[in-house]
Amino acid sequence: MSNAMRATSIDAMPGSVQSIERAAAILRLLARGSGRLGVGEISTSLGLAKGTTHGILRTLQDVGFVEQDKASGKYQLGATLLHLGTSYLDVNELRSRAINWADALAARSGEAVRIGTPLDGKALVVHHVFRPDDSLQTLDVGTLLPLHATALGKVLLAYDASLAAEAMAGPAPLEAYTRRTLTTPAALRSALAKVREQGWAAEAEEHATGQSAIAAPIRGYGGFVVGAISIAGAADRLCPSVGRADPNQVAFVLNAARAISRDLGAGRW
Repeated sequence: MSNAMRATSIDAMPGSVQSIERAAAILRLLARGSGRLGVGEISTSLGLAKGTTHGILRTLQDVGFVEQDKASGKYQLGATLLHLGTSYLDVNELRSRAINWADALAARSGEAVRIGTPLDGKALVVHHVFRPDDSLQTLDVGTLLPLHATALGKVLLAYDASLAAEAMAGPAPLEAYTRRTLTTPAALRSALAKVREQGWAAEAEEHATGQSAIAAPIRGYGGFVVGAISIAGAADRLCPSVGRADPNQVAFVLNAARAISRDLGAGRW
């Protein structure tokens, strides 16, 4: 290649794109934060003009990478980033990091423990610990559970906007497994908002009569939700009154979810 040709090819090579660098900086800032940030807070932290910051945030919001809280107007990472955040995480790694904590959760709660991730519009059980008693039980690893009718599924839906949209875009009403199953998109949206507000999900006889479950999100690097962990058992033990889960059991599940999340690099959130 001649010197002239070489010079031309070098000149044609693209450099860094400033708008992408700024968008990446905003995403990193939101990932490090413990809560939502406003336009002013973001622009001050990164030394950007408010107009520039607002324009980038609007674009990131359009593609689902950030979400804006309607009440406060502040921004947080969007659930669509789940698909990018989980690309590094092998299911076997999730299982290996969770095994000890899942065993401990089963011992503390006295209930069966399941860990799930999304697959083909369902919740795939990737790890299952039997209830610590002498009852006959069936291994659930590999089982696909409905998202809208299980605690595991509700957690996965609550933190993945695209997954939730797909679940509610199908045939209406949603499939009923019991008389307590949430079968309308409105009811499901309300339930998912509650999951995000309180940080955990419960289902009382929505998938199987007499059975209930409590679940919490498992987060990976950057705080992205990469799966969920739940306990499942008799409704009269886990949810002694309709709509109210046993607070001690909720605490056990949350503590296990946080411990696994720390092992996966989530830090604090």
